[in-house]
Amino acid sequence: MANKIYQNPQGALEGLLRDGMTIMSGGFGLSGNPESLIPVIRQSGVKNLTVISNNAGADGFGLWMLLETRQVARMISSYVGENKLFEQQYLSGQLELELNPQGTLAERIRAGGAGIPAFYTKTGYGTVVAEGKPVEEFDGEMYIRETWLRSDLSIVKAWRADPSGNLMFRRTARNFNPEMAMAGRVTVAEVEEIVPAGTFDPDCVHLPGIYVDRLVQSTINEKRIEKLTTRPREDNNG
Repeated sequence: MANKIYQNPQGALEGLLRDGMTIMSGGFGLSGNPESLIPVIRQSGVKNLTVISNNAGADGFGLWMLLETRQVARMISSYVGENKLFEQQYLSGQLELELNPQGTLAERIRAGGAGIPAFYTKTGYGTVVAEGKPVEEFDGEMYIRETWLRSDLSIVKAWRADPSGNLMFRRTARNFNPEMAMAGRVTVAEVEEIVPAGTFDPDCVHLPGIYVDRLVQSTINEKRIEKLTTRPREDNNG
């Protein structure tokens, strides 16, 4: 079996990056971002990238790093969110943006991994989302046709992996990561922990290793909180 484990994030991406490529990047808000691999892409200087991600990180974190250096020419996303740089570049015309309903984005990525070139959905019918897309009627309801999404490279973040690349994700950090791994021509996974072969119960594997080409232990695991909400402590003396 070929060795999938690389010693550092730079080595894990060596030979994979080029100008104009399409990259899928896992994560939802600040959860499950491949935060060790993104800085390597930034340092490489590749440009004119199309990046597929639910959002583009948050101010100062995640894919924001690639927006700051103007390496991203086009985003395919579902949420601009709290990322002020993302919003600014889009509104000023510096960044091309294709917004998708979030469920549609997830299904387009899943379809790419499953080899399904197109599917129909009611979401967006009668809105600007449907402009220029084929429409068909099924059982008296109108549906628009959406196409798959695939990438030249998918970068994902997982909790644990074994040497074969079988992955486990932790709670909400799972988000888009498994589907993006399946939809990439090449997938690089950074993980918090690499465990010996045979550690995983097969029923607990969230993504089979067949979808992972390269593995690296993550060097950044910040686990930031995007919005911290608190309430006053109750007075229990009363």
